[in-house]
Amino acid sequence: MSQVLVEICLRVRDIDATLDFYTNLFDFEVASRREFPENKFDLIYLNSPGSSVQIELTYNYDAEPYTIGDGFSHLGVTVDDLEAMHETCKASAYETGDLKGLSGGTPSYFFVTDPDGYRIEVKRKK
Repeated sequence: MSQVLVEICLRVRDIDATLDFYTNLFDFEVASRREFPENKFDLIYLNSPGSSVQIELTYNYDAEPYTIGDGFSHLGVTVDDLEAMHETCKASAYETGDLKGLSGGTPSYFFVTDPDGYRIEVKRKK
């Protein structure tokens, strides 16, 4: 039996800020948007160029702040120019960590936090 990972769902509080983060900072594209006002939620599906896995953003109207918990760590994306992306993230309004390398090696990643507190590991494309 074949199985394929197709989506990861993130619950978000400010859909406009979240869309700005993923579409402007990371070039994700809105694949579809479905609004369910009678059920008080919207679903927005994002595509990342070169990936078949979508991010499903679930916006529940009037939701209280979400607790991410300690079981979930982060999402990961790769970029061609890690240093340029790091500078772009640092210049944005988003919390951006330092460039790091494993065991003190050449910097190969950093973390940036989206508007809802989800951490994104940005890694150098190999």
